[in-house]
Amino acid sequence: MTFMTSATPVTFTFRALDPLKDAELLHTWVTHPKAAYWMMQDARLEDVERAYLDVAADEHHHALLGLQDGVPAFLMEKYDPVHRELVGLYEPEPGDVGMHFLVPATDAPVSGFTRSVITAVMAHLFEDPRTARVVVEPDVGNKAVHALNEAVGFVPEREIRKPEKKALLSFCTREHFEKAVSV
Repeated sequence: MTFMTSATPVTFTFRALDPLKDAELLHTWVTHPKAAYWMMQDARLEDVERAYLDVAADEHHHALLGLQDGVPAFLMEKYDPVHRELVGLYEPEPGDVGMHFLVPATDAPVSGFTRSVITAVMAHLFEDPRTARVVVEPDVGNKAVHALNEAVGFVPEREIRKPEKKALLSFCTREHFEKAVSV
C-alpha cells in the first residue's frame, strides 16, 4: 500500500508480529515517554514478550508490524470486540473489528507520516470484506489520536469507562473511511 506523507510516497506492508524476535524493538517503542497512552511505561522486556505471546495465542486478538521498505515502522493490533477489550461496554454489530496502532517516537518526524500509517491500517482492515466497521477506544485525553481518527472517518459515540482508562468510543464504517480519504 502506498500513501503520501508531506510530498513523498511511502509504501507499507504488514507482517505478523513475532513476540520473541520483535520484543526488544517493541520494548523500546512501548516504554518511550511519548507512548504513555500504550500504558507499558514500566514494562520490562519480559513483560512485553509475555504480553505479545498472550496476543499470539489469542484467536480473537492479532498483532502486526507495519513495515516501510521492509523495516518495522509501526505496530497494529486488531481484535474482535465481541470477545476482547469492549465486552459489555457497547452493543457490537456483525463486522465490527477493534483496532489499536502505535507509531514509535522519532527524533526525525516526517510530516504526514502518522496520518499515512492510520490510513494504511484502516485500508488493511477494510481489505477484509467481512469488516463493516472499525471500533476504537482511545484515552479521552489523547487529543492527537482523536484528530487522526477523525481524519480517516471515525465518529465519536460516547465516553466509556474501561478498567484502565476513560475512553472515547468511536466508530468508522467503510463508507466513512472511503469518503474521508478520497478528499
